[in-house]
Amino acid sequence: MYKIKQIPEDFVVNEELKLKFSKGNYYYFSLKKINLTTEQSIEKIAKILNLPRKNIGCAGNKDKKAVTTQTISINSSKQLEKFKLVKPDLQLSYIGKGDLPISLGDLTKNHFEIIVRGIIKKPNPISGIPNYFDEQRFSKNNAKIGRLIVKKEFATAKKLLEQNNHHNFEEHLTKNPTDYVGAMRKISKKILMLYIHSYQSLLFNEMLNDYIKYHKHKTINTNFGELSFPLEKIKQSKFPLIGFMTKENKIVKDILKKENLILRDFIIRQLPNLSQEGQIRECFVDLTNLKISNLQQDELNKGKKKIKLTFSLPKGSYATMVIKSLFL
Repeated sequence: MYKIKQIPEDFVVNEELKLKFSKGNYYYFSLKKINLTTEQSIEKIAKILNLPRKNIGCAGNKDKKAVTTQTISINSSKQLEKFKLVKPDLQLSYIGKGDLPISLGDLTKNHFEIIVRGIIKKPNPISGIPNYFDEQRFSKNNAKIGRLIVKKEFATAKKLLEQNNHHNFEEHLTKNPTDYVGAMRKISKKILMLYIHSYQSLLFNEMLNDYIKYHKHKTINTNFGELSFPLEKIKQSKFPLIGFMTKENKIVKDILKKENLILRDFIIRQLPNLSQEGQIRECFVDLTNLKISNLQQDELNKGKKKIKLTFSLPKGSYATMVIKSLFL
């Protein structure tokens, strides 16, 4: 078995994106954080600058228990060229200005430096990295809530949503006990979309898992389902994150039947801004610049070894899946 993220410095992530500089209204900053979520960091910055949270944009969320660097944009009437933040867990430094905010989709790739601890030998050769979504995508009940929303089972979804402490949601239900849809409208679109995307991600994982099983493979169990990893090279393919515009083929029909779904379930008329057209995702990760260090003594785990891995991944892919593949 192996260990990662025993300390934040074991997991270093540096974001890469392309910026176009101009004399625009958006200030670009490099944000370095330690043991904070991206959202926690942005909320702190917004509070310090006395700005609404919506004025700060980023290209994606980074791991909490890690040392991560990413770029954010700040829309402000204040002159921020000289603004700098230096704290033990949060550092902000000015890069330049531009015409556009940074948003989801702007990221090109992430570069990783990861210490893997508690091992006794170097990892096995790999035949391909499945582009599964990892546990960060699912949390405890995210996919379950997403499925219930897609299936329009709002009363059942309410029971799980109450566990997530959505205060405005609960306050609305106190006054309107059966208005589940109205209560859900009190939850931010971003959070509701997270639930839907989590369910789509789970379906993708199941389709990819079934596909890999047709080849020589090894299977592991996780707290969000079974995952199979190839032990031989498999031709690259693409599967959908299912939505109402997804083209049906055998693998899509099989998962829809298993889940008792139809494509039109992803049209959510009660909450139309949550309706999902669907999109396509590569089945295997294009892993680049992989380097594996020699074994070293692990100072945190007596009698064990550690290694350092460096590699780059395209946006939306999970470094933790690379680790799982290497240490089957």
